Amino acid sequence: MTALRGLIAEGSAATQVPEPPIARFLFADTRLAWFWLAVRVYVGWQWVEAGYEKLVNPAWVGANAGAGLTGFVNGALGKTGGDHPDVIGWYAGFLQAVVLPYAATWSYAITFGEILVGLGLIFGCLTGVAAFFGSFMNANFLFAGTVSVNPLLFVLATWLVLAWRVAGFIGLDFFVLPMLGTPWALGKLTRHPAPTPKPVAVAGGAE
Repeated sequence: MTALRGLIAEGSAATQVPEPPIARFLFADTRLAWFWLAVRVYVGWQWVEAGYEKLVNPAWVGANAGAGLTGFVNGALGKTGGDHPDVIGWYAGFLQAVVLPYAATWSYAITFGEILVGLGLIFGCLTGVAAFFGSFMNANFLFAGTVSVNPLLFVLATWLVLAWRVAGFIGLDFFVLPMLGTPWALGKLTRHPAPTPKPVAVAGGAE
């Protein structure tokens, strides 16, 4: 049994690529927490600002919800022509089949999604999750042919995902992550207490 455990341990080690020191320093060292604080606040503010502009715009949220998104999608569909279109065919099909028929619903989802991502990044709450969904929205805007600040925000959000362990260290993640834990290391709220062993009665006694 001991030999078998040794073989399993050796096999596991053989499949692991050691993390370079520079990667540990950049993405897992709390000494860079101030740098990641600046990055995430910048990215977060961009999202909050974009979401707030939509929130106060009736074409996105309100009586005419969906009108703004419909115009955006129609503009994207107009970029599908030519030998090198800005919007590729499969994404244009997605916009036509999934987004346009439910423009009002998507309009609300995008608006509040941008605000939630921004607030999560600014306050450092579930930073890696917020950055992931932010990069997902950036990717969709890029697929729709909108460049603007999306490439920069996509790159920064990707870095924040890689640095999720320390990106929110100066923020709410300092408290949230130890409480929630991760799928491979449960936290205080998700860890099940070990069962208390029941006392075993000893048969017999003094004769």
